[in-house]
Amino acid sequence: MLLDALPIAAAVISRGCTGTLTLDAHNNRFEDAVAQSTVPGFDKVTETCLRDGLLHDHLQGWFDGRNSDELDFRDGWGLEARHYRLRLALLPNAALDRSRALLSVVDRTTEVRTERSLREEMLRDSLTGLPNRVAFSEMIEAATLDKGDGRGGHAVLVVDLARFSRINESMGSLAGDELLITFARRLISALRAGDRLARTGGNEFGIIVALRRGVADANRAADRILETISTPFRLSELEIRVECAIGVAVATAGADAEELFRNAQFACKQAKGSGRPEIYEPGEASAARRRFSIETELRRALDRDQLDLAYQPLIDLNTGEVAGFEALARWNHPDRGEISPNEFIPVAEESGLILSLGRWAMHRAAASLAQWDATAGEKLPVKVAVNLSAIQVARDDVAKVVDDALRSAKIGGERISLELTESCIVQDPGRATRVFDALKSLDTTLAMDDFGTGYSSLAYLQRLPIDVLKIDRSFVSALMVDPDSVAIVRAVLSLAEALNMKTTAEGIETRELAATLGALGCDLGQGFYYARPLEADVALDFWRSRRRRR
Repeated sequence: MLLDALPIAAAVISRGCTGTLTLDAHNNRFEDAVAQSTVPGFDKVTETCLRDGLLHDHLQGWFDGRNSDELDFRDGWGLEARHYRLRLALLPNAALDRSRALLSVVDRTTEVRTERSLREEMLRDSLTGLPNRVAFSEMIEAATLDKGDGRGGHAVLVVDLARFSRINESMGSLAGDELLITFARRLISALRAGDRLARTGGNEFGIIVALRRGVADANRAADRILETISTPFRLSELEIRVECAIGVAVATAGADAEELFRNAQFACKQAKGSGRPEIYEPGEASAARRRFSIETELRRALDRDQLDLAYQPLIDLNTGEVAGFEALARWNHPDRGEISPNEFIPVAEESGLILSLGRWAMHRAAASLAQWDATAGEKLPVKVAVNLSAIQVARDDVAKVVDDALRSAKIGGERISLELTESCIVQDPGRATRVFDALKSLDTTLAMDDFGTGYSSLAYLQRLPIDVLKIDRSFVSALMVDPDSVAIVRAVLSLAEALNMKTTAEGIETRELAATLGALGCDLGQGFYYARPLEADVALDFWRSRRRRR
């Protein structure tokens, strides 16, 4: 028989004019395949498979030209299930009233089980045995599609194990692995039935929490996790206390699995800073994307010299003349328009672009001074104050940057005032002292900006070569209505006088404020009462106009 020559299970199926399906012939391999299936016996094949059911329906559709030549199906359930692929090919008709087909059967059970095993291996973390990052995304998608009882929804928690890299480096990778395994077990113990856990990164875990009572369930889950890990972990002979950051993102209608996970990660990053679990608020990720966009655009703007400096006058409160200007960075984006320094300066500090921005500002300010001198035909008695970030002091050779700018503009250091915040000192007092001394050797003036709002230390003021204290606008603006602000301003002025320092008041908005600060003994003032920040040419004209008022 020709069918016996085939290396796979095969049979001939025919359909009569009444639509009845008949098993006309088969080979031994076909009998073996039937014996391994759930068909109760070979004599039951026609009754079980060709009278109704999946195979019957597919064959009927195939003979009618509606179904494909292949059919994959599962026979049985669970671990004992077998998987088959049926292929159909049309045979010549021996009789006009019958249609015939060659049915071949491929047992794919081993292949399917291997694929399933490989997939399970790909979706599982080898260290903890938990689902991995890819599997967690699928779990989120499944939770989103599952409506449950309709009373709640679900939330994604991202749990980040703090200081893990430090433990890994100091105690070795084996201890680190042991900590991760133990940490994962504790997380499991903090979950309720139905909540699901995965390891989504080196020291990051993801949890899907069912919200039966709304977001309160997510908060309680975070509290249980914190309580669970509060007990020290025992590694070798040591007991170690660990902390974690927890970010929560609540699923909303139409939420994308990846977006939901990113939102939880974003909240987790915020939790690292705040020290408590954080819930993602809509719009925060878009704000983060805007900051990233601004970083990209700012880098391009610096390369193309698309920023500018504006100059706010510093007024001598005794004479009313312009003693100098504070240089303030301005960015007029060609598409977005004016971008506030309150937005792009923090982005520059976070990204490290503040180093390039600071160098550019220093050179531009020095060049403006030189240009003013050239326009006036003389060396003007005017200083320009340039702000320095704590990041510049910590990471850049600030003294060299200033020296290069002075040499390039061919001006002396006495024309430049450098404004630094108290954070410059607190982060690294030793480095700050060296930087301040190097700047003073260039004959520059050093001003302490926003004095009184940070971590002031009288010891630093006494030890460091600071020339000017700038009184923060928060004290100045409340001077006329708040007795405490009056007391603070008086104290700063007295302190400056005792230490032989000058003082500058920020944020003078009215004539009364200017007069009061002058009466109290403040040396310089700046604010919208005198002028808003001006372009370089306008600033020179402003200086001339105040100069004539002697």
